[in-house]
Amino acid sequence: MPMSNPVKLVAAADLGSNSFHLLIGRVVESPLGFQVYPLDSLKEVVRLAGGLGPDKRLDAASQSRAILALQRFGERLRSFSPDRVRAVATNTLRIAKNGQEFLHTAEAALGFPIEIIAGQEEARLIYSGVAQSLPRDGKKRLVIDIGGGSTEFVIGRNEVPEVLESVYVGCVRFSRDYFPGGEIDRPAMKAAILAAREEIQVIRKAFVSAGWDEVIGSSGTAKAIAEVIQANGLGADGITAQALDALVSRLVRAGRIEEAGLDGLKPDRIPVFAGGLAIMSAIFEELGITRMHHGEGALRLGVLYDLVGRTQREDMRRISVEQAMRRYSVDIAQSQRISLFAINLWKRLKIGSDEEREQLEQHLLWAACLHEIGVSISHNSFHKHSAYIVTHADLPGFSRREQQAVAMLVLGQRGKLSKIQPQLASPAQRAAAMCFRLACLLYRRRLDLELPEIDLIGGPTRFRLEISGLWLEAHPLTVFGLQHEAAEWAKCGIDLQLHPVQEGGVSARRSAAGA
Repeated sequence: MPMSNPVKLVAAADLGSNSFHLLIGRVVESPLGFQVYPLDSLKEVVRLAGGLGPDKRLDAASQSRAILALQRFGERLRSFSPDRVRAVATNTLRIAKNGQEFLHTAEAALGFPIEIIAGQEEARLIYSGVAQSLPRDGKKRLVIDIGGGSTEFVIGRNEVPEVLESVYVGCVRFSRDYFPGGEIDRPAMKAAILAAREEIQVIRKAFVSAGWDEVIGSSGTAKAIAEVIQANGLGADGITAQALDALVSRLVRAGRIEEAGLDGLKPDRIPVFAGGLAIMSAIFEELGITRMHHGEGALRLGVLYDLVGRTQREDMRRISVEQAMRRYSVDIAQSQRISLFAINLWKRLKIGSDEEREQLEQHLLWAACLHEIGVSISHNSFHKHSAYIVTHADLPGFSRREQQAVAMLVLGQRGKLSKIQPQLASPAQRAAAMCFRLACLLYRRRLDLELPEIDLIGGPTRFRLEISGLWLEAHPLTVFGLQHEAAEWAKCGIDLQLHPVQEGGVSARRSAAGA
């Protein structure tokens, strides 16, 4: 009896400002590409944004709800390997001052790393999820996703996004701020709509000038409004401006959602429905939209496809890095020299877990590609300019944590180590930074040098750099630089010794160790 291919499962966790979602899918590959078929899903209404106080700190109650939800997700994911799971957090954790502190507890509860993604990255992933559920007919689509803490806007064709924005208006915050206790009146509704329009006005020109053929609403708010409109006889073909006006008038007359007698409104949407409705009305008014249809795809589906793409040589991060290199006219040959040498040294060191080592090798590659993008601003302190760009640029596919890790290596490529020492939290991170700095130092002449065999051994606090003694005698400037490098690491409590060896000494010692 022939054996069937093992089922390849992947999982995406979407930690939104209103709800947490877990989606598990099965990957089916074919000569034409791959398809992800959803198999299982979980949803937890957490209302994380509701726990964000005026001081921008998450309160204990919202953190507790989130941790309990993540523990339940974690139980479902126990059989998954780390490369098959991606968890992303959105607006509330982007702005929470205690977000990083909470993240450590959250990751322990889930059992997997959690990425806090930027607004435009969230928009890109949302569009990817929606595009998977729509025909590839070449239509220009405006996709809008009203979340609990922010609203994302994307214009694109087929699977390619063209204009992306994220605006700080969300149904949880607006419901709490404008309709406290569930009370609704006309002045409050008008104020909420005007406040949302004020935020959306900033992006209006770019989106209206780009134009679109149809409008798709993604996720909970759009779905809830569309269902209520249809169930109450206010329309039968999506969301229209007239139906929104009728729905707003009905809520204002009732004074409370519970008193409006709305069929089709699920209990978990009641606390955030008024805020979502105000934002949707503002979007229609500000962008001149007349009709919107609901799309089945969402952020979590986009995360699944992005995760699978990373294993299919379609990693969006690689594309983003290549685009940045072109934009800033990076010297590709120099980047290749640095990456090959740094990664070669790194592979000889056996520091850190397999997962951390693989991750840091990827960080070294990205850092080598981007370490000189700041030269386009000024050669003076170019490493600082480069690190700033890497930290703050929109790099689709990257999480905030990944950008910060790469920016740390870029900033620490030269000069004093004190500026990055607080970020070198583990022995493996310190070793990776050492490999990168040594690569930049040895290839400072920007030539395809015939370097002798070089070996870096030891760790985690004592290292020995073995280089041909004859070569060192012929390169006094490099020796001077290496001595300064050793002095910098000594300030961090790391002993880096420069050890001259005879010609062939590195090869002989390595062969003996292998034997």
